[in-house]
Amino acid sequence: MNQHRLVLADDHALFRLGLKRILSERNDLEIAGEVGDGLELLKILNKTNPELVILDISMPKLRGIEVISEIKASYPDTKVLILTMHNDTDHLLQAISSGADGYLLKDDAEKDLFSAIDAVLRGRIFISRFLADQSREDWAQLRRGTRQPDSESPLTVREREVLKLIAEGKSCREIGDVLCISHRTVERHRANIMTKLHLNKTVNLVKYALERGYI
Repeated sequence: MNQHRLVLADDHALFRLGLKRILSERNDLEIAGEVGDGLELLKILNKTNPELVILDISMPKLRGIEVISEIKASYPDTKVLILTMHNDTDHLLQAISSGADGYLLKDDAEKDLFSAIDAVLRGRIFISRFLADQSREDWAQLRRGTRQPDSESPLTVREREVLKLIAEGKSCREIGDVLCISHRTVERHRANIMTKLHLNKTVNLVKYALERGYI
């Protein structure tokens, strides 16, 4: 029997423990590793070579949404199943458009976890029933990149993350360290943000971030 290698990424150790106990019911699933933050996840992927990553959105150091893009860029064959408490469409669309293969609510995990894992491993997109009122074509368009998630903000997910860290007072080098990108890339993101928002001062970026609830 072929075993599927999994990595668990959630900042709550007790939740990971409970998840491992559930997954141990299946002999074809092997827990290759577990981590509590996004940066640590990126560090262990090369060592563990998982077929599937089960990932929370709310993670310290590097958010789950950002991690998805990094995983898909470096390990395109690795599947990503989001397991989260966020039951709003905005987070769902951001996750799917970033490359997630499934989106399962923690409230649904008890009854749907194995169904979600099996679907994602077979190359299908799994969406929790509560959020599955969009058409199949919507999901397909998101994955192809021909449809963007609805949002009032003109910023990309990465630009929103950079803006949040700028508003928290971090330097370009510090932001680069957090997001695992170069400080020059951060500077380009910062310039793009200011252009899109028609702002020319850092204080105005901070004000915008506060008004939009980024911090």
